[in-house]
Amino acid sequence: MVLLRASPGLVEACVPANRPLDEATRYAERILVLDGCSDACALQRLREIGVEPDLHIVATGCGIAKEGMAEPQFDEIERLAGAVLAALRGERE
Repeated sequence: MVLLRASPGLVEACVPANRPLDEATRYAERILVLDGCSDACALQRLREIGVEPDLHIVATGCGIAKEGMAEPQFDEIERLAGAVLAALRGERE
């Protein structure tokens, strides 16, 4: 949600992986999957419906420790948002 507000036009929608993904991905130009850890649950859910994302980012790969269902810290949100923006901007160049 931080990226939706901070980068209008670059990020258009945020769909939690626990929602039906068929409709959400049907008209998407590009898809970025953001997983919390290397289990890659969101990536697996997309692949189950035959969708391969354009980008895949894993939070633990960005230095964010997996702490179950704990609320994320502000610095973790900023770090992850920066990684997503860098990936999106790098893809556009």
